[in-house]
Amino acid sequence: MSDQTSSDQPRYTVGVDFGTLSGRAVVVRVPDGAELGSAVHEYKHAVLTEALPDGTPLGPDWALQVPSDYVDVLKQAVPAAIAAAGVDPAHVVGIGTDFTACTMVPTLADGTPLNELPAWASRPHAYVKLWKHHAAQPQADRINALAAERGETWLPRYGGLISSEWEFAKGLQVLEEDPEVYAATARWVEAADWIVWQLTGSYVRNACTAGYKGIRQDGAYPSREFLAALNEDFAGFVADKLDQPIGELGQKAGVLSAEAAAWTGLHPGIAVAVGNVDAHVTSAAARALDPGQMVAIMGTSTCHVMNGAEVREVPGMCGVVDGGIVAGLWGYEAGQSGVGDIFGHYVDRLGAEWTHAVLTERAARQRPGQHGLIALDWHNGNRSVLVDHELSGLLIGETLATRPEDVYRALIEATAFGTRKIVETFNEAGVPVREFIAAGGLLKNQLLMQIYADVLNMPLSVIGSDQGPALGSAIHAATAAGCFPDVRTAAESMGRVEREMYTPDPAAAAVYDELYAEYSALHDYFGRGGSKVMRRLRAIQRKALVSEESR
Repeated sequence: MSDQTSSDQPRYTVGVDFGTLSGRAVVVRVPDGAELGSAVHEYKHAVLTEALPDGTPLGPDWALQVPSDYVDVLKQAVPAAIAAAGVDPAHVVGIGTDFTACTMVPTLADGTPLNELPAWASRPHAYVKLWKHHAAQPQADRINALAAERGETWLPRYGGLISSEWEFAKGLQVLEEDPEVYAATARWVEAADWIVWQLTGSYVRNACTAGYKGIRQDGAYPSREFLAALNEDFAGFVADKLDQPIGELGQKAGVLSAEAAAWTGLHPGIAVAVGNVDAHVTSAAARALDPGQMVAIMGTSTCHVMNGAEVREVPGMCGVVDGGIVAGLWGYEAGQSGVGDIFGHYVDRLGAEWTHAVLTERAARQRPGQHGLIALDWHNGNRSVLVDHELSGLLIGETLATRPEDVYRALIEATAFGTRKIVETFNEAGVPVREFIAAGGLLKNQLLMQIYADVLNMPLSVIGSDQGPALGSAIHAATAAGCFPDVRTAAESMGRVEREMYTPDPAAAAVYDELYAEYSALHDYFGRGGSKVMRRLRAIQRKALVSEESR
């Protein structure tokens, strides 16, 4: 091991967090984790939900991106962060990255995204499918039904259900809706690995996304026979488009190429860490790598990750993967498909005077239960524990006296109830949650944090960084560069957490117990088969949209 204490020369690493709407770079000092400078670059094309850049329309539940936006983050945010930090690029020893997942890039054999070729620029399936692309739900339904029918041993590792957000459902959708694009796709690449490919010139598949999003368990993917039973032309999906050497988290994927060095202003030859997922990499930044420490990365969506000493089957979890967060432990994942997105959607449809700050201030004046509302937080479907993206939002209790701040608070509470449902499911499955650690952009809303503490009825710890994923990536970069023997050691030195920053109010918690019981009744009625109205409404909507497009 080599660290800063054994050298007079300062050492730094760069962490780059690729989010839903932007990428953020942070420069971190080794070995103490001090964040010296950062910069953000907004994606030029943001998220494509209605049309491609050339105007080609998209259907419902689509969410695409343009991969050149990711490279622009390397060209813009990394040099700006280095400048803000005031450090000599010659002293940067490594760079690490994290990405949203499951975000898929269809490419040629050399990594060129299909959408960059003129022949495919007007074909929606040639673009990046962002994590919240949910138009592959029919394919996910078939994968789940077939896996259950065949008794596939990997299915329980995912709580019994595979999500429409993941690699196989999205890949099958491409095959069945645009077989020409599917045939042209030589590599079906997680964006987390594609960006590392751009940095190093070599394609290494990270163990995290391969396990959680790629159904890789015990060293194997779903069999050729299983894939052929879904669609005979899908039989070679793994062998032909997906399989690739696996890189373990914290390892070096390669070194920075001359081209990428020119983009970033860093020196060629420095270590580039194996790719990772934004949520999972944050556990290291929050010093939350022990069993029972659940980290909730709260932003547009929320991802819940934690380690366990053994493998358990947790209903509706997104997956459990050996070494999926840190070597030597089983990493568990769950999540909510919409959180900050729900609040933003509501605020965007109010007048300009209604901002998050105004609504939060007014909502904070209320006592729990005062607004008389209950909401279901399924505006972007349900990731855990129902794993059904055909579900939709619901608000009950609205009257002519209901005010905007009432609804806003009810939506915050709904997302807290959704998190409590996840925590209770883990506890009941024998994977106890002993500490809840919050991270992500929503930490800035103190009302939201207190509501979560009251709804969960447990203290909330808070990551000691505004840039948890980027810090986590910088920690992995330090490990890949040889500054620490492993990620756990690096996290203890460079990570930060503030314990029990929010504690539950007993009176509020008691009211929320009553409201949660009502939430649970609605959750089970609409989510577990009491009524299929949400699915029927989506079906009617699709028919209407098809009819409109054919006019």
